[in-house]
Formats: sequence, structure tokens, C-alpha cells
Amino acid sequence: MKFTRPMANPPLFLVFLGPPGSGKGTQARLLHERIGLPHVSTGDLFRHHLKNNTPLGLLARQYMDRGELVPDGVTVDMVADRLAQSDAACGAILDGFPRNLAQVVALEAMLADRGGVSLAPLFAVSDEEVMRRITGRRTCRLCGAIYHIEFNPPKQPGVCDADGGELYQRDDDRPETVEKRLYVYYKQTAPLIGYYFAKGVLAEIDGTQPPEAVQAALLQVLTDRGLLARMPVPAAVTG
Repeated sequence: MKFTRPMANPPLFLVFLGPPGSGKGTQARLLHERIGLPHVSTGDLFRHHLKNNTPLGLLARQYMDRGELVPDGVTVDMVADRLAQSDAACGAILDGFPRNLAQVVALEAMLADRGGVSLAPLFAVSDEEVMRRITGRRTCRLCGAIYHIEFNPPKQPGVCDADGGELYQRDDDRPETVEKRLYVYYKQTAPLIGYYFAKGVLAEIDGTQPPEAVQAALLQVLTDRGLLARMPVPAAVTG
């Protein structure tokens, strides 16, 4: 299916919310592929700036090399730089930003003359499901392929189907690490749920469904709120 990409007026900015492992990145990618809005991931932005040694990347590396957290201001500047690019004229799907109320304030300032945040989908997943999803991941030491012991198991336990490499559990996927990530989420990011609810743009979606069903529910919310019409729309179906 082909899609055209007309300018949206006003732009459509979506803030994806949910705990780690809730599928925000997957849903952002699927929506990007379907309707054309750029997927703005803070993880991708950091990798881009660090890899290319941009001024913001060099600044972030100074903190990282000292073992310090990168200040909000650096992250905000990376996002502002990305949203100023031409492909974000229609809006963007924000994945991993904002993470706290200070970043919310910064985003509001960025979008003050662009209509603000249009929708904040919350992909609701229980803590137990988060643990199940993340701690079940296994990564190939040779090629980096990712498996899941329950949802996407290898043909032979502990062995990569592609190259026979050993499958291991990354430190980020260990239960104690996931517990810490959940703690940070509830302390810093969960308050954003109340903020966007008060703004009237929050939409809770059952994130425990298969990815295709979650995407369908997201598209239904966008349609019901009259937002899909402001996004790039389907052209004639081919094939």
C-alpha cells in the first residue's frame, strides 16, 4: 500500500507513553511505516550524535565518560534539532521523550507555535508482563539476533538459528535491572500520565495484545478523535 505525504495543518505530534517493554518502539515503527510521520526515538538520536561526533554528541560523551547522567538540556536540544528538520513539518511520533515533567515543559515550549501535543497513547502493560517480556530475551553473541524463550524461541535452546552463536541474557534484560528501570519509570515518567490526562490528550491502549491488534487500536483512537485526517492519508491501493 502506498501513501502520500501532504502537509498537516496543524502538525500532528504524538507522545508514546508506557513502561519499558510495553512495545512503544514497535508501535512507533509500525505507525511510521503506515502513515509516514517520522519516528523520533531518543535512543536513535543519541546513537546518531555519538557516532557522528556532532557538538551535541561530544557534549553528551563528556558526561558519559565521567559516568554521569546526560543532563535534560542535552536531550532536549537533540530533540529540538530533530523536530526542526523538514520531514517533521507534518509532526512526529515521539518515542522515549519526554521522560519527566521538566522535559514536558521543554517540549511544550518547542511546540508552542505548532499546536502542541495532539495525542499521548499509553500502552498499558502490567509489571508482571514487563518482566516476562524483557527477562525472556536472549541475544546472539555473534550476530546480535534477538530471541525470546517464550515468544520467539530458537530451534535449539541457547543456540542462534542463523550462525550457531551462543545466546545470552544481556545485563539490561536481567530481572534486577528491569526492576530498576520500572522504579525509574514510576518515579519520573508515570507522572506524565496525569499531565496528559488533564490536557485531554491521553488515550489508554491495551498493550498486552499482539502488535497488529495494538496498532489497529491505535489507528482507531486516531480515527475516533479526528486526528487521522490530519496525517498523511492512503493513496490508491496497488497490488
